[in-house]
Amino acid sequence: MKCIFKSFAIVLLATMLAACGDKEPEQRAAFMQFLQTRLIDKPGVRVPKLTDEEKKSLGGYAEHYAVITEFSSGMDTSIKPLGSLIQKARLRSLGDIIAHREDLEMVRTAANDIATVLNTQQSRADAARGQLRQPDDLKKVYDKAYDKTVTLPASTYREVLPQINATIDSSLKIIDYVNQHKAQIEISGSAVRVNDPAVQENLNALLQDLNTQARSTQQAQARVQAIMYGR
Repeated sequence: MKCIFKSFAIVLLATMLAACGDKEPEQRAAFMQFLQTRLIDKPGVRVPKLTDEEKKSLGGYAEHYAVITEFSSGMDTSIKPLGSLIQKARLRSLGDIIAHREDLEMVRTAANDIATVLNTQQSRADAARGQLRQPDDLKKVYDKAYDKTVTLPASTYREVLPQINATIDSSLKIIDYVNQHKAQIEISGSAVRVNDPAVQENLNALLQDLNTQARSTQQAQARVQAIMYGR
C-alpha cells in the first residue's frame, strides 16, 4: 500500500512540475499582444527589434517573429537605392533626357534588380511562414501582422518598380525619336525648335506620354508613403 501511495505521489509531483514548466500559453498570449499592439495597431509599417526581455517572454515564438524581422531588414536594404533612382529618372527638360541616356538605362537595370531581390526575399519569408506551427488563435493574429509587414509592402513596391520602368521606357523612346530626327529638331538648353509639323506632333505625343507616366510614378510613390509611414 505504501508503494502505491509512493508511486502516486511521484506521478503527481511529475505532473505538477510539468504544469509549472509549461509556459507556452503565457508566451503565446504575450506574442499575440505584441503583434497586435506593436505591429497591427500602429500606423504604417513598423517592425521593432525584440529586446532581450521580450525574447525571453516570447520563448520559442521569438523565432516566429524572426520570419517577419528578417524579411523587413532585407527589404529595407534592397529598396534603399530606390529614392536616388527615382531622382535620377526625374529629368526636367528634353535636353536633360537626351544627355542622360546611360543614367536612365542604369536606373531601369537597378529597378529590375530590386524587383528580383524583393521577390526572392518574399518567397523565402513565405516558405518559412509555411513551416510554422501555430494554434488557431495565434495564427489569426500572426496572419494579420504578416500581411501588413510582409505581403503588403512587397506588393506595393512591386507596383512602383514597373511604373519607374514605364517612365524610363517613355524617356528612351523620346531619345530614340530625337536621334532619328536630328535634322528637324534643334535643342538649345531648355529651348526646343522643330521645323516639321508632323515631327512636332509626334514629339508632343511622346512627351505627353512621358508626363502621364511620371504622374503615375508620383502616385505610386504616394501609395508607398501612405502604406509604409501611415501618411
